[in-house]
Amino acid sequence: MLTLTAAAAALGTTIALTGCGASGGSSGDVTLKLIAAEYNVDGAQSTKTYWADLVEEFESKHDIKVEATIVPWTEIHAKVAQLVKDGKAPDIAQIGTYADYADDDKLYSADQLLSIPVQSNFLRPLVDAGEQRRVQYGLPFAASTRLLFYNKELFAEAGITEAPTTWDELRDTAAQLKDAGVKYPYALPLGPEEAHIETMLWMLGGGSNGFVDPGGSYALNSKENQSALKWVKSNLVEPGLTGPGAPGELNREDAFKAFNKGEVGMLNGHPSLARKAEEAGIDLGQVPVPGKDGKPKTTAGVADWIMGFKENGHREEIGKFFNFLFTDKNVMAFASQNDLLPPTVSASEAMEVDPEHKALKDFLVELPTSLLPPLNKTSWGPLNEEIKKNIGRTMEPGRSPESVLADLAQKAEEAENREE
Repeated sequence: MLTLTAAAAALGTTIALTGCGASGGSSGDVTLKLIAAEYNVDGAQSTKTYWADLVEEFESKHDIKVEATIVPWTEIHAKVAQLVKDGKAPDIAQIGTYADYADDDKLYSADQLLSIPVQSNFLRPLVDAGEQRRVQYGLPFAASTRLLFYNKELFAEAGITEAPTTWDELRDTAAQLKDAGVKYPYALPLGPEEAHIETMLWMLGGGSNGFVDPGGSYALNSKENQSALKWVKSNLVEPGLTGPGAPGELNREDAFKAFNKGEVGMLNGHPSLARKAEEAGIDLGQVPVPGKDGKPKTTAGVADWIMGFKENGHREEIGKFFNFLFTDKNVMAFASQNDLLPPTVSASEAMEVDPEHKALKDFLVELPTSLLPPLNKTSWGPLNEEIKKNIGRTMEPGRSPESVLADLAQKAEEAENREE
């Protein structure tokens, strides 16, 4: 998932909403059942309002009704899985994963639902991540990338005039911040919340393809990945440049909170953190995530998905809804209200030149060449949980990154064999 979840979980209720007259005679008396994730992190109602407005406009233009249910992120995956298991799959689900449903032949493919212009408008990295066996089933709903954030005030106090562009420069900058008394010179969140993205950024910066090789097979224990994590441990963790506590015990949200309190010199952040940091009064700087020898050829991308289920046989109606959903107006509305990136070429280009969204420009530039985790693999879900739980151990005293990566590589091989 792309956004913060703690406040969404606190909502604790499922919000049902419908457009004008969601029951009654329409195209064959069809009412599409849509279940979508709650993106609000502050108790607001913008997700509910977005879908209500979109449904109302869609129904005014089509003889099809839509009944939408909004569910917190902490509950939605289990809810959709249970509905599918009970033979009550929704027509449309907007969630964080699609692979298992595609593998079980539960989903319509993109070309069964979308017009050619709409399908061809998705950004290429998101299309690749949404494909199984070269067929697209996951439709990217919203996206994000990462940049290196830094606190300009702390940099100035430490006498630092330029942001780092290489790993060595990042290490030297962190050392200066430590000498100036900064609590977290570089915050390294390898706790179980989102450790896989932080790890992937370092792997890509070291020249690897992340968790898989270019052919798509798992390659966690590659020499490049070993070298990258060894560098992080010896150059940042062991000299005390990542702040108090073990990186494996620092979650992303805690790192972000520390950044907004002015306790962090540098960390890798996403668009919504930029807004919250500025609201907290942080003089924020942002640059591409440094690599070993400069800017990496790619950075880590993140996406959430929307998909159409076959169970109720509403292919035509789902297709009409999706073709409406993916207009620039609707794509940009959702992305902008949630500090996310649009998944389409035309909306990205429009947002990039719009002064209202200038804060997102650097993220938009990174997205077309980003690389996503192997979301198309049914084995990725359980393997990712292992990575998030265990990758922080690579930074523990007396433990080698190679040994932890070897254990994870073994789990990946076992998962790959089960998948086949």
